[in-house]
Amino acid sequence: MHALPDLAALQRFDSPTICNAIELFEVRPRTAGYMNREIAACFPELPPMVGYAVTTTFCSSQPAGADIDPGVSSRLISSFADLPGPAVVVFQDLDDPPAGATFGDGMCLTYKTFGAVGLITSGAARDIDNVRALHFPCFSNGVMSGHGYCHFEETVIPVEVGGLTIRPGDLLHGDCNGVVTIPAEIAAAVPYACEQYLKYEALVLDPLRAGRADLAEHQQNIQEMQARLAELKIELKSMIES
Repeated sequence: MHALPDLAALQRFDSPTICNAIELFEVRPRTAGYMNREIAACFPELPPMVGYAVTTTFCSSQPAGADIDPGVSSRLISSFADLPGPAVVVFQDLDDPPAGATFGDGMCLTYKTFGAVGLITSGAARDIDNVRALHFPCFSNGVMSGHGYCHFEETVIPVEVGGLTIRPGDLLHGDCNGVVTIPAEIAAAVPYACEQYLKYEALVLDPLRAGRADLAEHQQNIQEMQARLAELKIELKSMIES
C-alpha cells in the first residue's frame, strides 16, 4: 500500500510543474501520463483539480438497447465512496465523432453535490455558462448544444480518453494546461519534488526576471540547476524506495 498523497499540496502546483516533478522520478517515459490536446479545460480560469478517477463509457448516437443496465448512473455515484479522496468523473464517449454532449449543468450539479471535484470527457460539453457558475472543473473535446440519446454503457472499467488509459482510482491533476495522471507509487512525494524543482528552476529564471542579460552567468546558472536536479533525482529515488 502506497502512502496517500496530500491532495491540497498537489493542488498548489500547475500541471506542467507536476509533469516536471514526475519526470525526476524516472518511473515512466517523458511522453507518457498526460492527455493530448483533444482534451481541454472548459473553464481555464479555475484552480487545479485533483482527485481520483471514477470511469464510465457513454453513447448518444442511438437509444440505449434493452441490454443496457439502467442502474449504471447510480452505481457510478455510489462508487465515489470507494475512493481514498474526492472523485473525478471520467467519460469515454463511444461515438466518434460525438453525437451529443456528454454533460450539462444538471449532471455537474449532481456530481458536485455528491462530492466529485471535476469531470473529464472525450466527448462534448454543453450548458457552459450554467456549469461555469458551479465552479466545477470540466474538460472536454469541444462544445455541442444537444445531448442526443445520451446514456451510460458501463462503469468502473478502464476507459480511453485523450490518448490515455484511465483506470478506476487513478489520481488525476488538471488545469488550464491539461490533465496529468500521477503514479500512485510516487504521489506522496510529488509535492516535495515540485517545491524543489521550482526552487532550482528559479536559479535560472530569477536573474532573467531581474533583466540580467549576462550570457556567461545564464549558462552557469543552467549548469547549477542541472546539477541540483541530478542530486534531487537521487534523493527522490531513496524516498520512494524507503
